[in-house]
Amino acid sequence: MTPQQRAESLGLKFEKQMPGYLNLCIRSGNQLLTSGHVSDLKGKLGADLNTEAGYAAAKNCAEKVLRSVWNTHGTLDGLRVLKVLGCVNSTLDFTEQHLVINGCSDLLHQIFGKDGDGYHARSALGFVQLPTGAAVEVEAIFEIKG
Repeated sequence: MTPQQRAESLGLKFEKQMPGYLNLCIRSGNQLLTSGHVSDLKGKLGADLNTEAGYAAAKNCAEKVLRSVWNTHGTLDGLRVLKVLGCVNSTLDFTEQHLVINGCSDLLHQIFGKDGDGYHARSALGFVQLPTGAAVEVEAIFEIKG
């Protein structure tokens, strides 16, 4: 099964997006760089949200990133995930940002393969606040293979 087929089998839907104020995904050479995509879930990890809720929020961000990549590239096929930056809206004493961002990484592993094109570099950072009060924000860099 191809990455596009795997994503669709997991229930992801892809449709053309209208351009907005900022470019959600831009191609530069053989790379696709995404803007930060915020979760629908609002709140702060370590206060009103737990790690499990944050994991789901990070997965939601990954789905949005993939839709933006699809809109720019036309497919998820032929791509390699290079880098993920995960930002977690969290309290000063919350230390499970990496477990939250696993929600994004795990989805990318499912679609692109954990040992293959989905094996990526990653940063998971805590922030005192994110735009719109979002729980999580994720951006990513993909390589267009071939």
